[in-house]
Order: sequence, then structure tokens, then C-alpha cells
Amino acid sequence: MKRFLAIDIGAESGRAILGIYEDQKVVLKEVYRFPNCVVNILGNLHWDVIQLYKEIINSLIICGDNKDLRPDAMGIDTWGVDYALLTAEGYFLGIPYAYRDKRTDNAINEFSEIFPREHIYELTGIQFLQFNTLFQLFTERKNHPSIFKSVNDLLFMPDIFNYLLTGIKRSEFSFATTSQLYNPRKNDWEDKLFTALGISRNIMQQIVQPGTILGCLTGSVSRQSSTNVIPVVAVASHDTGSAIAAIPATGNNWAYISSGTWSLMGIESDKPIISEKSYRYNFTNEGGVGHTFRVLKNITGLWLLQQCKKSWQNQRTYSYADLIKLAAQAPLFKVFIDPDHSLFFNPQDMPAAIVDYCRETGQPAPEKHGEYVQIILQSLALKYRFVLEQLQEISAKKIEKIYITGGGIQNRLLNQYIANATGLCAITVLPEGSAAGNIMVQAMALGEIQSPVEIRQVINNSVEIQTYEPQQVSSWNEAYSRFLNYL
Repeated sequence: MKRFLAIDIGAESGRAILGIYEDQKVVLKEVYRFPNCVVNILGNLHWDVIQLYKEIINSLIICGDNKDLRPDAMGIDTWGVDYALLTAEGYFLGIPYAYRDKRTDNAINEFSEIFPREHIYELTGIQFLQFNTLFQLFTERKNHPSIFKSVNDLLFMPDIFNYLLTGIKRSEFSFATTSQLYNPRKNDWEDKLFTALGISRNIMQQIVQPGTILGCLTGSVSRQSSTNVIPVVAVASHDTGSAIAAIPATGNNWAYISSGTWSLMGIESDKPIISEKSYRYNFTNEGGVGHTFRVLKNITGLWLLQQCKKSWQNQRTYSYADLIKLAAQAPLFKVFIDPDHSLFFNPQDMPAAIVDYCRETGQPAPEKHGEYVQIILQSLALKYRFVLEQLQEISAKKIEKIYITGGGIQNRLLNQYIANATGLCAITVLPEGSAAGNIMVQAMALGEIQSPVEIRQVINNSVEIQTYEPQQVSSWNEAYSRFLNYL
């Protein structure tokens, strides 16, 4: 029996999940959960990395205090793109920005005047999103050029914590690819982009593959947490990379949705798909376990529901189950929204943003809270169908089923809507998919598991799978025709 500790940090919360691996099965046990949120400092949004590091130490202390929880290894995964800049002495140059900060609002257009968009995509194969590391660095260089006189290292979010735990600086493949600074054909950082940025490429770290043992906890961390000097593994440190590694699929006829604050919908490929059509459709090629690529699109996911819930908390405290129940009672197909419209990126008031969208598109504004939720869920499902059709077009792949992983699978109404809208079986797997993939890559690093294929076999042995069959397909087909008018 082996125990592996996954630290899985999302935009809303972090989890310490212990994976107990024995006889080709893994059992997940939540050890600790802690909040995470952006901090507004002088009008900009930042991550409190010191508090997050303290929570990682707290997770280790909880494990160290109970011999049945003491892990044999650990690994860290987080959301993508964000980073910290460090001096040669290892001091932080400022507090890491959060990707929803508005300083990059026009960064894509501004940088594209220096370096053409088509060429950026040809070099990186990455979807254009204003918060990609490329555009964050461009904005930082423009606004605070003097800071780069002191920069020695750029560390992405999981790299920061790995460094604080081990003293070792590396960047992991799956996360590196999210930055739009990595060239998948060269398997290295792209020098031309750093030249255009006016930033030394030497601030970047050596890239390692998922399953690389970085080093061990330092003696001080081990003593502080009463744990053994365990190895720290570079897992697929972008949380979606870990989640997709833990999908118990076989064959080549499936797509996936990692369902959470963001919805990431795509397919797995042995090589990146970089073409005129993938550029036009704005698909991305992010790294995965076994040097695979996740050809996918970021879709604004349950962020819309989370922000509505937050806006309504002064009127009434809802659980998510309450909101889903209200949605199920609201009329279908009355109003459609494009979940990825710029109005919804980071509004002060999400319900007000939805009303504004309805007015701009000549649709009746929702009145009841359940109507807002219904609009969000049905529009998300229809957007998934839109992306699915594009995926099939750029890959020439026949997709016959959709696996759904992540915390969003607890939203059963959305799962059913996905099946209805796409006409395919929707198969839900794991709410803690990122943690499961994180744990399995640690097991692979320690030689307990031999391959990504075996990871999926172990997950299949270990989890309960639920299948949603399509219903009311003709009604959803008609609704999809109407929905396309709002994209």
C-alpha cells in the first residue's frame, strides 16, 4: 500500500486529497480543504501565495500528526497561466496577479501590432485569451519596465510552491504549454516571443515531464510538518492536465469536459493540431501526461452561476442544490446567452450583466432567480455542442461519447442538458478528477504504475461511473438553431 498526497488548488478553494493505492485500486480521502480567493490591492487583483503556502504546510501537518495519513510522496496542481517573478536571491518581486485582473484588457491587440496573431498561433498553437502569460508579461513589461532589471526567475503557480517546499526551480510541461510562450514543435520556450517582449528568455526554467521527481521536502519543511522527507513530484501541474489523465476512457472516440469555474472541452491527441481552421476557431493545444496534447477550448463555465449566487447572497443564501431545483422549474429556451461574451468575464454584478446582454440582443430579461440559472445551464450545454462540432471538424474524428470530470458533475441537470444538446451519452466520472490524476502520476513516478494507460485502468477499477442518455433531442436541435443567432 502506498499513500500519495495531492494538493489541488482551484480559483475558489484548495483541497488536500490523500490517495491510498493498493491492488490496482485507489481510494481518495479528503484530508483538508481551505479557501482561495483573489485579493484586491490598490485596484488590482492578486493571489495570496503566502497564505496558500501556509495552507499547504497545514495539510502536511495534518498528515504528519496521523501515521495513517503520512504520504509517500506529494504533488501540486493549480489553475493555469499565472506566475511570480523572483530575484536572484529568491525574493518575490511583487504579489502574483490573478488572471481576471483588468490590466490585460487590450493586451492581445497591442501585442499583435508588434507580433502578428497568426504567427503567434503558428509558433504556439495556443488559444488567444487576454490572461495568457504572454499577454500578462507584455503588460507588465509595458507598465513596469524597471522591474525586469531585477528579475532572475519566472515561476508558475505550482512551481512557486514546489520551490518553497524543495528549493528546486523547474517548470512542468502541461503548465508551460498554457503560457503561450512554449513551442510544441521545438519542445521548448519560443525565443522569438521573448525577443518581441523585450524580456530575457533566461528567466524561464527547465521544462520537465509529468512524473518527474523534483526533489524532497527540505529538512525545515519536514520538521515543521512532522512528515518524512518525502519526494515532491512534478505531476501534470495544470489541473486540467491532471483531470484528463484520470478519465477512464479507452479508444479514440471520446471528448471530455472538465467542468468547473471554467469548462474545458476537447480531445486527446498524440500531437498538436495547428492549422488555419484551428486558429480561426481559436482552439488550444495544451500538454498532457505521456507528452500527449489536449486539443481544447476554454469556455466560461460555472463561473456565471457562482457569481449569480454571490450577488444574491444579500437577498437569500442559496445552496447550489437550491438553485438547480429552481432552474428545473423555470421555462426552457426562453432566453439564450453566449457564456463567453465579454460582459461575463468579471462583472461587478453577474445578474445585471445577464440583463444587459438580454437588452442588447432583444430578448426578455429574466425575472426570477431560477430563470437566470436555467438560462446559464441551457446556454452552456448548447455552447458545448457548438464546440463539439468544431472539434470534430478540425480533428476529422468521430466523437461518440463525452466524459465529464470535475466538481461540475455534481450539477446533474447540466449533465443531462449536455447529453440532450449534443445527442451523445454524457458520462460523469470524478468530482475530484484533478486530485485523482495528480495522485496517479505520483504513483507512476514512484514506479507503482507503469503508463498513462494503466492510470486509466486503475481509475476505472476505482470509481462509480454514471451515464446520461440524450432526451428531447428534437427540441434541443431546434433550440440550437436559435442559439446560433446569439454567438
